[in-house]
Amino acid sequence: MEYTTQMEAARKGILTKEMKIVAEKEYIAPEKLMQLIANGQVIIPCNKLHQSISPNGVGAALRTKINVNLGTSRDMTNLEVELAKVTRAVNMGAEAIMDLSSCGDTRKFRRKLTESCPAMIGTVPIYDAVVYYHKPLIKITSEEWIDIVKMHAEDGVDFMTIHCGINQETAQKFKRNKRLMNIVSRGGSIIFAWMEMTGKENPFYEHFDEILEICRQYDVTLSLGDACRPGSIFDGTDASQIEELITLGELTKRAWEKDVQVMIEGPGHMPMNQIPANMEIQKKLCHGAPFYVLGPIVTDIAPGYDHITSAIGGAIAAQHGAAFLCYVTPAEHLRLPDVEDVKEGIIATRIAAHAADIAKGLPHVLDWDMEMDQARHKLDWEKMFEVAIDPNKAKKYRASSKPMKEDTCSMCGNFCAVKNMNRILDGEIVSIFDE
Repeated sequence: MEYTTQMEAARKGILTKEMKIVAEKEYIAPEKLMQLIANGQVIIPCNKLHQSISPNGVGAALRTKINVNLGTSRDMTNLEVELAKVTRAVNMGAEAIMDLSSCGDTRKFRRKLTESCPAMIGTVPIYDAVVYYHKPLIKITSEEWIDIVKMHAEDGVDFMTIHCGINQETAQKFKRNKRLMNIVSRGGSIIFAWMEMTGKENPFYEHFDEILEICRQYDVTLSLGDACRPGSIFDGTDASQIEELITLGELTKRAWEKDVQVMIEGPGHMPMNQIPANMEIQKKLCHGAPFYVLGPIVTDIAPGYDHITSAIGGAIAAQHGAAFLCYVTPAEHLRLPDVEDVKEGIIATRIAAHAADIAKGLPHVLDWDMEMDQARHKLDWEKMFEVAIDPNKAKKYRASSKPMKEDTCSMCGNFCAVKNMNRILDGEIVSIFDE
């Protein structure tokens, strides 16, 4: 039996090799996984032309995945630096790389990623259209916008952010409901400006069926972009955000009718107390499609530390149903992240994802924590380093402040509760000061 997309295969009862791999990674029965994919609740972004990929599933019923944004800008065009970020991200466990390049030979970089990178590769065609055509925004035609989508599919991209929810109707709602931060999505602001200048409908919305045919042909997952995501906690859960989400839910149904896989992109800045409700609203309006969130960033006061504000929001979001977390680095709002920023962003986001998976009670998630706790109980420092999410940092901290005795640390010394409890329960004498 033939199939075109993972969703079509699941609906036909075909267990693909990608599904087998994901089922093993997730400790889930293949039959259950197929049902989730058939219903649109799990996706396997996997372009047919991306031969180097190690498939992963994205859905609330699976482990929370993380995405790493990178790419060139006008001020930073070194492709080798970006490739170094890719290598570090993959080695540190990122399941997806999103190329947001906005300058230079973007196609060369994109093809390099899909030729050799095992992570899922995502892109934003709107950015690349501006770079590729190299002409004023107002002069880009509707057909040219769609041609870039096809180019990215041909280059092997696994998922694309398509800003099709901000149509003329949504744009009018946005203009009637004033915001503190307006539209902060780069792609959203570009297509909004194009619509305002040309008076035309958003081409990604108007020609949505054509986009679906492209996605179906290559099995590209649609990441329905949230042009109206809030860029300030004061704009969270406002009329523009919800209006766009309603439109994305309608487009999700249209995509599923063509067997095209879909995920929904979610809020950027939002107070903590609003996050659980937003996850429920998305599930309802978008029919359970996987939710991909940037953060959410829970306070706006911490430039230089937004990997932390984001990790707080991401953990809450994932616990309540988000399936995919986009990392945020300490450089957010300030500059293009360097390799060290990428590391800090990945670690913070992986901690958030893992904490959420513990709360969700997923199979074998606690095994990692159990290994660490057993090593701590034995005061086995080398095992603790081996199990740590960042072994090098853990080793560096211990080496920077050596204790007098190797079975303690410089914080507690002979007052170490772990050491003393182990000894007293083994029937030994604990004298602390005389040792």
